[in-house]
Amino acid sequence: MSDFEPKLILKGVFNHLRRDGFNLGMGEYMAAVEAVEGGWGSNKNELLDALCLLWCNSLAEQSRLRILWDTVIASSKQKNREEQPEEIKTSPPTKSDYSEKSPTREEVKTQPVSTAKTTQEIAAQPVKPPFIPADIEEDREFENYWLLSRRQMVYAWRYLRRLVADGQQDVLDVNQTVEKAAKQGFFLQPVYRRREKNHAHLLLLIDQEGSMTPFHRFTRDLVDTVKYESDIERVDVAYFHNTPAESVYKDSHLTTPIALNEILARCDRDSKVLVISDAGAARGYRRMGRVRAITEVLFDIKEYTNLIAWLNPMPKERWDSSSAQIISHLVPMFPMNKEGLAQAISVVQG
Repeated sequence: MSDFEPKLILKGVFNHLRRDGFNLGMGEYMAAVEAVEGGWGSNKNELLDALCLLWCNSLAEQSRLRILWDTVIASSKQKNREEQPEEIKTSPPTKSDYSEKSPTREEVKTQPVSTAKTTQEIAAQPVKPPFIPADIEEDREFENYWLLSRRQMVYAWRYLRRLVADGQQDVLDVNQTVEKAAKQGFFLQPVYRRREKNHAHLLLLIDQEGSMTPFHRFTRDLVDTVKYESDIERVDVAYFHNTPAESVYKDSHLTTPIALNEILARCDRDSKVLVISDAGAARGYRRMGRVRAITEVLFDIKEYTNLIAWLNPMPKERWDSSSAQIISHLVPMFPMNKEGLAQAISVVQG
């Protein structure tokens, strides 16, 4: 086992920072665990950069974390060592030990046979002590925190619709029934109208891997809820890495490419498009090449529909000095929380 184990020290660092005043919840902790499992944090400096990215909301917090880092990681390592029981190493007996203790055949013959029962002295054998787990201090400030809960997603999707009265004619129209009876002077039969159906079409373009790795659980929930827990008639999902190019992907593992034009050809003027990406805000990058590429894709989308919005999983204050700040002037961009999703749906609803 290497000297640096990011998962072992992550909880200690997390608790220390909370006691020091950092506004952290269970969502940030789980995001850091998933980032480590995704390959981040292979050494001390890389883990520090990842935690600055995930747990700090300002440059001041990043500076505080870097100042506290060596002390925090040292205390976390010491605590983990104390929690691990020491193993007592035992060496197997050698051949010479057996030869010294075992009597020869002649000695066995000369010894008198005694009818009394002899007690065998059993040498003390080295025994591994039982593992007693160390008491874990409960942090009652832990709470379930998510950018968006599944329940909030399901509720928000109810407002994304395009209702057309083309269903079965089995809905009682009370107003028309009363009006008809008043004109005739008597009630003959009720008036029915057609049932409304939601013919909305939604296209999700989701940034995958890289800086979006900590947010995979939220994007998975978005896809699952809109596909299986909403009444939206048509849902198309495409994935990309950093920037939607000429080709996007059908699957979240980015293994099955499909032309972007083929996806857009399914859209019409009533189609609604949601883009989910940090747009460089996670790492604070401002790259004009990325901005130009995204601008071209946005123009391509607007040839089919103007109902487009952007969900950014990073908080709004992290957009400054990054590509996200520029892109937010090209397309309505909202943080990926309860209010942000509601505003994005309001925009694409038209």
